[in-house]
Order: sequence, then C-alpha cells, then structure tokens
Amino acid sequence: MNPELTEEEMRRALFGGVEQVAQGSTPSVQKSLSENVITPSAKKAEKTKVAKAFTPRLKVTLRVGNEFEGKTYELVHEVDTLSTLLAEQEATKAARKKFRFVEVVSIKSM
Repeated sequence: MNPELTEEEMRRALFGGVEQVAQGSTPSVQKSLSENVITPSAKKAEKTKVAKAFTPRLKVTLRVGNEFEGKTYELVHEVDTLSTLLAEQEATKAARKKFRFVEVVSIKSM
C-alpha cells in the first residue's frame, strides 16, 4: 500500500466512488421556480401521516394527600414514554403541584 495517498484517494478507498458521482450529477440547467414550490395541502397530508404513528404510553398510579397519614386519593397519570423512571418522575412532579405527600403505587404499560 502506498503511504503517500492524497485525501481524495483515501475518501475514494473508504467510501467508494461517491465523490465522483456527486460531482458528475449536478444539472447544468436550472429548474423553474414553479417546480420547487410545495403546496400547503401536501404539507398537511405529511403531518397527518406522522400523527397516526404509535406512541408508547405508561399509566402511573399515585396515592396522594395533603395530610400526613390522613385521607389519601388515587391519581392516575398517563405519560408518553417507555422509561418507567421518567414516567415516575413526571407523574410525581405533576402531583406535587397540588398535593404535599405523593406515593407511587404502580406503573403499567397501556
């Protein structure tokens, strides 16, 4: 192997002849402006396709209350994540806004 390779030769050896294809494929004629315009209806169609994707959800059940060893309530919080730790932290943070004492009962996938 030749120790004195140029940068272009090294790129060609690592990535193949990609550089040559990219340089040779540049069109010499400019496209008209009307061909590059995307209609708003196409943008809306793309957004609706993305919105239908499956999102993983976890259901966190909490026991909350404002009195120590007093009356408690069960609270259910739904989180869009697969991480049980993040789900627990997010549910606890949301419950602390209204209640003083928060205890995690269970975390289940939906």
